[in-house]
Amino acid sequence: MNGAESLVRTLVDSGVDLCITNPGTSEMHFVAALDKLPGMRCVLGLFEGVVTGAADGYYRMAERPAATLLHLGPGLANGLANLHNAKKARSGIVNIVGEHATHHLAHDAPLTSDVAGVARPMSDWVHTTATSRDVARDGAAAVHVARTPPGRIATLILPADTAWDEADAPALAPAAPKRPAVAPAAVMAAAAALRWGRGCALLLGGIGVREPALQLAGRIAARTGCALLSEFNSARLERGAGRVITQRIPYVVDSALALLKDFTHIVLVGAKPPVSFFAYPGKPSLLAPPDCQLSTLATVEDDILAALEGLADELDAQTLAPVHVAALDRPQLPTGPVTLEGVAAVLGALLPAQAIVVDEAVSSGRGLGGLTQGAPPHDWLTSMGGSIGYGMPVAVGAALACPGRKVVALEGDGSAMYTLQALWTMARESLDVTIVVFANRAYQILRGEFANVGAGAPGRRATDMLTLDRPVLDWCALARGHGVEAGQAADLETFARQLQRGLASAGPYLIELLL
Repeated sequence: MNGAESLVRTLVDSGVDLCITNPGTSEMHFVAALDKLPGMRCVLGLFEGVVTGAADGYYRMAERPAATLLHLGPGLANGLANLHNAKKARSGIVNIVGEHATHHLAHDAPLTSDVAGVARPMSDWVHTTATSRDVARDGAAAVHVARTPPGRIATLILPADTAWDEADAPALAPAAPKRPAVAPAAVMAAAAALRWGRGCALLLGGIGVREPALQLAGRIAARTGCALLSEFNSARLERGAGRVITQRIPYVVDSALALLKDFTHIVLVGAKPPVSFFAYPGKPSLLAPPDCQLSTLATVEDDILAALEGLADELDAQTLAPVHVAALDRPQLPTGPVTLEGVAAVLGALLPAQAIVVDEAVSSGRGLGGLTQGAPPHDWLTSMGGSIGYGMPVAVGAALACPGRKVVALEGDGSAMYTLQALWTMARESLDVTIVVFANRAYQILRGEFANVGAGAPGRRATDMLTLDRPVLDWCALARGHGVEAGQAADLETFARQLQRGLASAGPYLIELLL
């Protein structure tokens, strides 16, 4: 048994049974081991950003890590943008990154680079295997890191000779550690703050926006009258009919300041203090009022569910019915020209139960919440790191994790171009994903940001840097070129028919929605 075979067996024995790959020469023994040994599903991505983004989406839904296989420093570098998003989302991933054989490194071949240096900014753990005898132990350590709550990025660098030389038996990763318990003093302090009632809020993040935690938050709100807020970005927000509604802090600074202006105390539950996405001249970075007190009940790493249970017990709220529960309320299908409100109504009317919505609609997606919150129960995934090109790769991973659930990817046309190779993987794997591309033929969010930062009115050259025309992108042609069926909609009636067609399809389907 060589090192590559011992690593594959270690991964499979430790519960990692999906490898999303884009390999090269230095990884061929690992590819051979994946081919030879049972138990590992292998999925090819045509670009490393698809590979790492898919691993992010997989962890968000499966709640266990996948492995990636990347080629040396440049291959890893191609995947860094979505590793950044995954790290911010606290997704557990085991990256296997090939390296030149140890005796070859001294010759400075063209692909020689500082692989560990490339990995460190987007990894929680980086390790280079020294010998083939160490491969299994190092692989088990990587799995252990990746599944440490709430999830971490482990990058194992595998020199080619450690993959082909004789190795020891596979190893078994230890069980995932438990989340740290919250101190009783933090629970009592949060209860004391919330007893004031007026002007208090719970700000939820992490697993605090999953259904069990939301039910507890709804009971706490029933007892205290506190508001329930959630961060603008959520790795996985469970919402829809029967689930407790939280108010998402807006992206736009002025809107966020208006929402938060009257709060006197905000209790953080798996969330960070609210901060603007960017700095803007004359506007604060911190969004809570200066005199608002912030306290932490639980960090994203902590046992958030137990902390909320303790808080509900302290407030004698466990037996109360949750408040702010969404009722099943589907809008009527709208007609007429495309508006963002109309798009939200179509989604709210047609979204199937247990759908997984991956939202990278960017500027078009901010107004979709109200008319979709009464749809049947579903999950809503957003980019946690803000790096563009997250949506379609994460949709790939979510579909791999949940083959029985419909995935709906909402994409801006500009951001979709960063990782459109994900369409090919969807087609090859027959993934049940319906993609809606909001085709406004511009980096629309940047037009707004140009004004928000006080840069004035864009001239001709600035406009050229913010628009996607001359030529316009033909998304139906792009989709079909990657093996995905597609249709176009320029009004709400056609959009509804196209969405119904996509939802009825067992494989991927793309809708180009002209705005």
